[in-house]
Amino acid sequence: MHADLVKHEGGRLVLPASVHPLPNLLDLDAEGVLDSFRRSQQADFLEVVADVERADSPLHALFAGLRDRVGPDNPFYNVALFRQGGLSELFLDLHDHVMSHPVWRHPFFVRVFEGKIDPAQIGRFSVQYFNQIKNTRQCVALAIGRFNGLMDLPFGPLNERISEIAQIGLAQLVADEYGVGSHSLEDYPTLGHLLCARTHIGMYRQLFEGLKIAPDDQDVPMLPGVADNVLIQRLVAGHLAFTALESLASVGLGMEWGVPEFFSLLLGGLIRVAVRDMLPLTARDLEVFIAHVRYDVLHAVSVMLVTSLLMQDDTDLAAVKNACNTLMAGRFAMMTDVYAHVFGEKCAGLAEIGLERRYHLTDRRIEAALAEARRTVAPGRVLGAEYAEGRGTPFVFAR
Repeated sequence: MHADLVKHEGGRLVLPASVHPLPNLLDLDAEGVLDSFRRSQQADFLEVVADVERADSPLHALFAGLRDRVGPDNPFYNVALFRQGGLSELFLDLHDHVMSHPVWRHPFFVRVFEGKIDPAQIGRFSVQYFNQIKNTRQCVALAIGRFNGLMDLPFGPLNERISEIAQIGLAQLVADEYGVGSHSLEDYPTLGHLLCARTHIGMYRQLFEGLKIAPDDQDVPMLPGVADNVLIQRLVAGHLAFTALESLASVGLGMEWGVPEFFSLLLGGLIRVAVRDMLPLTARDLEVFIAHVRYDVLHAVSVMLVTSLLMQDDTDLAAVKNACNTLMAGRFAMMTDVYAHVFGEKCAGLAEIGLERRYHLTDRRIEAALAEARRTVAPGRVLGAEYAEGRGTPFVFAR
């Protein structure tokens, strides 16, 4: 049992490379997992930076060719990738900002990773988190729609091309989420194959099969915190109160960078429980967690590179950080609600844990937008009759 998930070596549980890049995942604590992903993501991105800066690379040729079409007074000359070390400095600053947020150490993730959860609680978690999984990819699609020939960009004759590059980077994320990637007419799928594509939602339903959760029990009304997080992600990605740059930051940096780390915590915890309680889970059952550990590293790097094209100065940097803070606050509140639902115990909210000032939101646009969006939710889709009115927000605002 569990032969494709874990190996027993000298009294230790070791994960094969097909399951996780860290064979010693179950020997680490949650901080160790976070530190490992911080270092690996930094290495991955700095490798891309080196490629961009190499004169004979396709990426260098692409961006240098754009720059050479305009004069030095064009703002495209100021993007970080044309300053020696500028792109790596920008990445390291933003990566530290995102990965140091307490959401990636949320008590829910830590408790699950330590195996302090039982099969019934796993079932309660899985159906509620499915509500998040089902809606995330639509936010990327909303972000793509922000980039078009009518948008206001400062690059003059390069505007359309830079918009197109942003669309391409985001479109690959959507294709991966929906499982419909195609690069030529020869490998274009038939309609039957297309509509039966293996999406991330389909992968998640494999978890339900392993947990023996019947189809009629898989789609349930959302917890208020889950609903808020879905709306927050949609609003920052698509609402005109937020800029295209903020939209990119929300679906890239704020959404993707932490996923491999906390999915590793969830994966490790589920494997511990499967071994301990003899649950017949297989690698196929847990594929949605295994796949996200790998894919989302590539997603994070690609969207960061595109985001850097739109960043001109410290004002843009602050806007990106604020957008990430907004997304991470929503995710923290969601997991706090999930914790209470799964374990029947209260969990401290973001405002109760001494949140660092750099994570306080610098404006209140999201407050009004979220209140308005709550009122559009269809009846019965969220648990609790008073979701639309009288509920506070999950944010900590700067004073």
